[in-house]
Amino acid sequence: MKQKYLLAILALFISSISFSQKNDIDQLKKQIWNNRDANKLEELKVPEKWNNESAVYLSKSLHYTYNRPHNSIEFTKIIHNRVILMDQASVSEFSEFKYSKDEEYVSYGLSKVTNTINLGVKVIKPDGSEIIIDTDDILEDETEKKVAIPNLEKGDIIDYFFHTNIILGENDLYHYQPVELIIADNYSILNYDFTLETEKDFFITFNTYNGAPKLIKTSKSEKKNDIRKYNFNSSEIDKIDSRRWFYPYVELPSYKFQVNFARTGKYEKQAYAFIPNESNIIKSKLEKEDIFNFYEDKFKPYGKLSEVNRFLKDKTFTNNEEKVEAAFYYIRHAYFTNYIEAFIVSDAEIINPFEYYGNKPIVFNNDIDFIKFFAAFLKDQKIDYEILIGTKRYNGDINNLLLESNVSFLMKVITDTPLYIESFNQFATVNLIDHLLENTNAYSLKVSNQKNIEDIQTIKIPGTTYKENNVSKEIDITIAEDFSNLKVTRNSSFLGQNKVLEQKDRLYFYDYIYEDYTKYGTKSLSDKIKRKKEKFTNEFDALISKYKEKQNKDFQEQTNNEYDFEIDEYSYEIIENGRFGKSESLKIKENFNISDDLIKKAGNNKIIEVGKLIGQQVELDEEEEIRLNNIYMSFPRSLNETINISIPEGYTVSGIDKLNVNVTNETGGFISEASINDSVLKISTYKYYSNNFEPKENWPLMVSFLDAAYQFTQEKILLKKA
Repeated sequence: MKQKYLLAILALFISSISFSQKNDIDQLKKQIWNNRDANKLEELKVPEKWNNESAVYLSKSLHYTYNRPHNSIEFTKIIHNRVILMDQASVSEFSEFKYSKDEEYVSYGLSKVTNTINLGVKVIKPDGSEIIIDTDDILEDETEKKVAIPNLEKGDIIDYFFHTNIILGENDLYHYQPVELIIADNYSILNYDFTLETEKDFFITFNTYNGAPKLIKTSKSEKKNDIRKYNFNSSEIDKIDSRRWFYPYVELPSYKFQVNFARTGKYEKQAYAFIPNESNIIKSKLEKEDIFNFYEDKFKPYGKLSEVNRFLKDKTFTNNEEKVEAAFYYIRHAYFTNYIEAFIVSDAEIINPFEYYGNKPIVFNNDIDFIKFFAAFLKDQKIDYEILIGTKRYNGDINNLLLESNVSFLMKVITDTPLYIESFNQFATVNLIDHLLENTNAYSLKVSNQKNIEDIQTIKIPGTTYKENNVSKEIDITIAEDFSNLKVTRNSSFLGQNKVLEQKDRLYFYDYIYEDYTKYGTKSLSDKIKRKKEKFTNEFDALISKYKEKQNKDFQEQTNNEYDFEIDEYSYEIIENGRFGKSESLKIKENFNISDDLIKKAGNNKIIEVGKLIGQQVELDEEEEIRLNNIYMSFPRSLNETINISIPEGYTVSGIDKLNVNVTNETGGFISEASINDSVLKISTYKYYSNNFEPKENWPLMVSFLDAAYQFTQEKILLKKA
């Protein structure tokens, strides 16, 4: 909500302050481009080691200012970069600045810059002459805004800045959006300069990581009301080497900070952020005690349990694990999926549906509200639990936690076999937690008497195995008599983290909500409506038809993306949605055709590119053969595929020997086997990744089975006419 609010404020300023206000912009250009403190261009020479690079940032400068004019609070950000273009690829790359109209940012690789009120661009030619670009000339399409930079050439320097200024009215407490930035970029950087300025009542949380320079206070005065200025500088930063399976915040020099405004001590205590005790002190590290003190009173058990108790009444369970799971899935329905139809109908403006759900219906739409309610249930049942404070793997270790926005919550229920419960949504499953939290360190808030948080310890969150995170596909293929296409029936089964991802991508509300109504004896929205029911039914059915049309299109597109060829005549069926337990599978049946792209004539014989039927595989280019960074994957995983190809009458098969492959090691493997039985060619493949992390030293081991899998996609068989 805060982010949307900021963007709304920004949009208001953009609409009210035009680029055509030439005097203000010209003054800004003079201020930034004539800044005597900035490094002089003649002193910025590209080191010899970077001579073969596409482009180099001669300087990158970021200046953040938080101040309080009168009763307002003001935020200003100036980003000023100079980049020298060293080949034609970079000339093409920087010929346009592209603005996303939806997210309001300008993006170059890993850099993301908020869409600003003011943009300045000039081109400095090798002879020192300057061309100032007219940034009023903006091209737009449905999704983007573009500013063209014409006539660029190798050796040119682009000197550009973005300027953001946001003034908010009187505020007693305001949380600015956290900032997390990597110092490195897609191009090497000769000089990187960061400056932060604040006044009294602005509280700073800031730290640098992975060898980045420490922030230094450069202002001399210690008076309470004076401006505080901080800075760090870094030089000769190599470009980012790794793109695939890499978490830059874990390994590369970076920094994170948040500024919070609190007018008095009263509001300081209300701040929902980790802030220092005084505004003239920077908080750079969190101790366990900070976490304990911040969350100690935020998870008090709370909630009316009458509905849950009615559900549990007269039910018997063999142990607490069964009871907790049953209660969780009921709560998931009663306080979330039960209202999904209402939200869909409301968004479509068919009717106002909430009048049919009684006064003030309870809907859990954030983790903390759910945790407090579920804690109340556990307290009522006298079942112990802990609350885990974690952070996703790409943020780094929990010991480096600094921003409250980087926190993730879990519940650990202390039963004979502990149960882990995480995100509360329509697909939430007991013991299937966010894959980005698996095998990470976390803080455990110890709860006594099922209500009071009395201690904090560090624990490790468990993870899943590649066998648990499995996809199995059975693919039956019939070749058309005229060899014009391949008719395919594919049955897919998803388990573990693969299931979670597929459920989110593939299941629409009607794929599970009516099952919930039946399971729990509740009424659908249609059942609740009495007046003008026919009109509602017609409009709602039409809406569902549109969703199903889109869903079919999305499914086909996803299946297309799996392969290196086009499919058509696509249809699908959800067999099981897999929402009531970790061991349940999501099962989908698909039918589609593959055109004759995979079939080639060889006289009276046919060549079929059967290797492509396992889908596209990782293809490593020459630069990726050498790995300088460690390998971070989503989760360990495995994929079984069985392809059954009916051999046309009058043909025999040759070339299956190349379809037998076995490359395995400690990091994973690729295994394939092919055989013919009763005129059916059966190809079985098994690919797996053993872990979610591998040290860079193991990269050659991964390359061996990745290359084997890719090579398999290039294999063919020959159908010989008898």
